[in-house]
Formats: sequence, structure tokens, C-alpha cells
Amino acid sequence: MSEFMTDISAKVIESMFNITGLEWIAMLLSLAYVILAARGSLWCWPAAFISTALYTYIFYEYLLLMDSALNGYYLIMAVYGYWAWSKSNKNTVNKSSKQITDNSNQEANFTVVSWQFSWHIKACAILAVISLGWGYVMANYTPADFPYLDTFTTVYAVFATYLMAQRVLENWIYWIVIDFISIFLYLQKALYPTTLLFIIFVGIAFYGYATWRNMMMGNNSNINNNE
Repeated sequence: MSEFMTDISAKVIESMFNITGLEWIAMLLSLAYVILAARGSLWCWPAAFISTALYTYIFYEYLLLMDSALNGYYLIMAVYGYWAWSKSNKNTVNKSSKQITDNSNQEANFTVVSWQFSWHIKACAILAVISLGWGYVMANYTPADFPYLDTFTTVYAVFATYLMAQRVLENWIYWIVIDFISIFLYLQKALYPTTLLFIIFVGIAFYGYATWRNMMMGNNSNINNNE
């Protein structure tokens, strides 16, 4: 295991000297997006828009066709997410979905929403069926590498991005799983700087979940005290 990590570390360092300016920009903006999203900042969406435009091209060049298509979807969601987060909803409290307003973040009028576990189970089952069907098509009718894993990350990331735009707490759990699988894919494609980026993403996803949960629980406590 130590030899494997040493070999990977050496390849990451070596590839840092060969990385294109385009991938550097895409990496840094992607990192900015996730950090800003974890903090509930509206500026995460402009960073997402530019980085995904760049990654759409990069992944297409490496024949990760589903990842390329996914980033095209991210472009649209970046616009939608910016609109959704910038809406004024400070006075809206939906107790049935545990929606809580965070008044400390006036920039994004930030809210956190938690959806029921049973709802996520049903959603995951449907997404799994879609992933298998779409993966079969990609495996048999396209030159895509790792078609089933690539499709799995694409389908679930589409859903997780929607949850992010809706400020659903559990989106971070989806991203943790997606990022781990993506790390494997990018290692196989020798995209070592991007692999390193996704390792960082895993850590930020854990941070994002804890931050959003504390935000929701703290504001829930404040509302109960004011009742």
C-alpha cells in the first residue's frame, strides 16, 4: 500500500509540471466552487459555470463522454443554482421539510433543507436502474471507457447537483460516494492532478455536510426558542 501511494505521489508531482493551463484553471475554479458551496456562498455558481465549461472540453478529449456531457448539464445548473440561491426566501419556513433560514448569510439568503430518508431510498433505486440501462448503451454503442462507473457517477451527480441547488443537506452524502468513484476513474486515466482534486473534494464534502447540518440544527434551535 505504501509503495502504491509513493508511486501515485510521484506521478502527481511529475504531472504537475506537464499540466495544461486549461486544466489548472478548471481545477482551481472547481475547488473554489465546492469550498464556496460548503460555506453557502452565492459566488460558488459563477465559479462552477466557468470550471464546468472547461471540463466539458477536457473530458471529451479523454473519451470520458458521460463526464463531458455531465459538465454540459452543470453549465445549465450553475445558472439555475445562482437564480435559486439568490431568490429572497428569508421569511419562508417549511416545517414539513425542516427548511431553516440562515440569517447570518445575507449574500445568498441561504437555507438548508433535509428530505426524508425513505425519499432518498426510492430516488437511489430509480437512479440505479437508469444507470444500468444507460451504462449498457454506453458499453455497447460508444467508445467510452468504464461505461458503467462513468454512467453511475454521471446519473447520481445530475441528481446531487439538483439537490445542491435546492439546498438539500443530503447532497453532500451523494458527493462523497461520487467523488470516491471518480478518484478511481481518474487514476485509471492518469489524470493525476484531477485525482488529487477529487481527494480534496471528499474532505470538503464531509466539511460541507457538517457545516450545513450545524447551520440547520442551530437555526432550528433558535426558532424553537422564539416560539
